Amino acid sequence: MTQAATGSKPDERVPGRRWTVRLDPVGRGSAEVRVSCSRPACAERRLPSAAAGRTAAVAHLTAHLRATPAPRADTYCACRADGCRAHLPDTDTDRHARTAQPWRCGGPVVLTVITDRAGRWWQALECCSRCAAATPGARTTAASPPSAPRTAGRPTPAVAGPGAGTPQFSDQQVTTRTGGPAHLPVPAPRPRPARRRPPEGRVGRRVIPRDLRPVSLRDELTELGDLFRAYQRRPEPDLALLADLQERKARAFLTWSEVNCDVTLRLEAQRAEQAAAVIRRQHQHRTGCVPDGEEPGVARLLTGPAQWEYARSVLAYVAGHTPLPGAEARLLVLMLTLRTAHTGTGNLVGQDVNALGLTDPEDLVQQLTGCGWLSLPGTVGDLLASRPENPTPITVPSLVPGKDGTGPFTFGRKTRPKLSGWAQRAVSDKKLRKAKAPADARLLAVTLATWTDDVGRLGPGGRGVTLDALTTRVPVDADELRDLVDRLTAADWLTDAALTDTHLTGRLTERLLPLTCPLAD
Repeated sequence: MTQAATGSKPDERVPGRRWTVRLDPVGRGSAEVRVSCSRPACAERRLPSAAAGRTAAVAHLTAHLRATPAPRADTYCACRADGCRAHLPDTDTDRHARTAQPWRCGGPVVLTVITDRAGRWWQALECCSRCAAATPGARTTAASPPSAPRTAGRPTPAVAGPGAGTPQFSDQQVTTRTGGPAHLPVPAPRPRPARRRPPEGRVGRRVIPRDLRPVSLRDELTELGDLFRAYQRRPEPDLALLADLQERKARAFLTWSEVNCDVTLRLEAQRAEQAAAVIRRQHQHRTGCVPDGEEPGVARLLTGPAQWEYARSVLAYVAGHTPLPGAEARLLVLMLTLRTAHTGTGNLVGQDVNALGLTDPEDLVQQLTGCGWLSLPGTVGDLLASRPENPTPITVPSLVPGKDGTGPFTFGRKTRPKLSGWAQRAVSDKKLRKAKAPADARLLAVTLATWTDDVGRLGPGGRGVTLDALTTRVPVDADELRDLVDRLTAADWLTDAALTDTHLTGRLTERLLPLTCPLAD
C-alpha cells in the first residue's frame, strides 16, 4: 500500500477536464439572455427569454457530453481539493498523507454534471467517484474503463482477488486471506435532498394560512399570487396590467389586516397602493395620456388621440382618392393633400418633391396636373426649381371647401401644419435618407407609424397588421412588401419583423416612438 501510494506522482496523471455553460442577462431593461461556454471553440449565443436560454444551455451541454469520450482513467480530480469534502482527512494518521497527495481522493474517474439550483450555470468535470458522491446534486454520466496495471514505478499484486480488473480506491485497500487487495465498492452518489413544496399558497413572501377566513379572501390572495408569478414569466411588461394587480393586492391585504389585526399587512397594503399609483403614472407617461400640465414620457409630434385619428383619416382618404396607380403616386398625393387639406391651396418648393425618393418626379407631377387633380400657376420645371424664399402656390380642386364651407376633413386650420410636419418628418427620416429608401418604403413607413400600440408594436395590442388592410394603403404585391420590410429593418425602422401569409408583426424601434400614433385599446 505504501509503495503504491509513493510510486504514483502528480506528473504521472493529467488534470481532469472541466467546462462550464453559463446563462447571464444581456442588460437591464431587456429580457434577452446570453449563453456562453468556457470552451474556447464555442461561440456565445443570445436568446429572447430565460426559458429559451435554459433550453439552449442544456442542449449545448448535452451535445458536449455526447461528443466527449469516456473519462480517462489516468486523470486526477478536476476539483483539486477546492473545498471538496472528499479530500479532507478522516483521521490524524492520514492527514499528512492526504495533504501531500490531495489528488488521491479515491475511486475511479467519472464524468459528473453539477447544476446550479437557480438555473444559472451547468458544469461538467472529470473527478473521482468519492468526490461525485460527496457533492450534493451531482449526476454521473459515465465512468472510466478499468486501467491496466502499471509495470514501472508501481508493484503488481501477485494474486488477483475476486474483484480483479475493477476500479480501485486509491486511498483505501484491505487485504484478503490470499494476500491480494480486496477492492471496496464504488460509493453511490449522494442524492439531492428533495425540496418540499410549501403546504400553503403564497402571495409574494407571505404564506396564506389554510384556515384563513373568509374563504373568498383566501381564494383572492391565492389567485393574486398565481397572477403575479404568471406576470413575471411574461416576455414583455404590461404596466396597465401590473398596476391593476397592485391595486387588487392593496385591497386584499387591507382586508387581511382587518381580519388578523396585523399592522404589517396594513403597511404592505399601503406600499402596494403606492406602487400601483407609480406604475399607473409610468403607463400614462409612456402612452401620452397624462394630466394637463405634465410632460409625457414619450414626446410625440402628434400629441393626442384626436390628432392620431386625423392622421389615419388622411391616409384612408388618400388610399381611395389617388388618381394614379402605384405607391409613388400615392406618396406624392399624400404629401400634397396634407399641404392643402384645409383650404385646397398651399405652398410647395422643389425640395419637398425631390426628397420623396421618386423615380421621375417631373413626370409624376406632370401626370397629376394633366388629369386635373393638381393645378399649378406655371410649369412643372418651375415648381421643381423653386426655393423656400420663393415657393410655388398649388391648388387641389377636390379639396377646396364647398359652398357650405366644409371639405373632406374635419380638423382645423392649426392642426393641418402639425399633420404635414409629422408626415414630412416620417418620410424624411435620416436613416431612410441615408439608405436611399424608395418612395414605396417611405409610404410603408409612415403607414406603419399609425398602426402601433403605445409601445410601438404593430397592430392593436401588438397582434400585427393584416396584409389585406396593409395592401389597401400601400399598393404593392407580396414579394415587394417583403423587400420593403427588409429595407425598413435595415434602416433601423422595424425590429423583430415577421411577415406571414396573413399578418405583418414586429415593432417600431425606440427612436421612432415620437412618430407613432397609438391605436385605441
